[in-house]
Amino acid sequence: MVENSQSPTFSDSDHQDVEDKRRLRAAVVYEVVRQEGEEELKRDASALWWSGVAAGLTISFSVITQALLKSFLPDADWTPLIADMGYSVGFLIVILARQQLFTENTITVVLPLMAAPSFQCLALIARLWSIVLLANFAGAAVVAAFLAYGEPLPAATMTAITSIGEHLFENSPSEMFIKGIGAGWLIAALVWLLPSAEHMAFWMIGLITYVIALADFTHIVAGSVEAFFLLMTGRIDVLETLFGFALPTLAGNVVGGTVLFAMISYAQVRREIEADGD
Repeated sequence: MVENSQSPTFSDSDHQDVEDKRRLRAAVVYEVVRQEGEEELKRDASALWWSGVAAGLTISFSVITQALLKSFLPDADWTPLIADMGYSVGFLIVILARQQLFTENTITVVLPLMAAPSFQCLALIARLWSIVLLANFAGAAVVAAFLAYGEPLPAATMTAITSIGEHLFENSPSEMFIKGIGAGWLIAALVWLLPSAEHMAFWMIGLITYVIALADFTHIVAGSVEAFFLLMTGRIDVLETLFGFALPTLAGNVVGGTVLFAMISYAQVRREIEADGD
């Protein structure tokens, strides 16, 4: 005869442990990201500008570290597997330091608009995107000029930076756009994952940005360091920079981050949010 088992008795601390171990519901993740977006939309222009410039300066370490690793490795099929690890460095610093990166905001500040559509919110998004993108470009241009005219790194590393930039411009405008969608989607996914990452944020950022590099996806800010460097060293012209890289990549990042990921993420939690509100 089997004895009736009793449910275990849990203390308050045990119940807290259970709550701590449960994964966040999608609706909770949505609310965390939405509230962060609202806070960003309220920031003054000066704060956004300088944070964006800092991100543009910092993201250059993705290209520099990638080039440093590439310069020390032989020219082999497996070289990108190691060299592309350097691409994560700039993103790790930017995201963990809470600097303003345009592609993060393709989802963060859009969720408040989806929750409560209004022309005022749309205007605030346009304001933030414009300031942050221009600030990111300004920071990237400063580093590109420093690299192009100061040549502060060993010759082999400078050659590697040129090679990385030329590899980027092997893509046609349509390829820049398509690969930009991939990068936009992954950066938006990263923003969505971070509230649940807790102590794994470092590894999560490193993994996802490493995939972006391995897949040769195009990122408007990191890629602008390479583009500005090639422009300043006379390897490409302004039209190639603008129409061959900047516009198609920007469009791809926005489509991947906002049109696809943000809308799909909102769609999966919309009914749950409405039910919670009733």
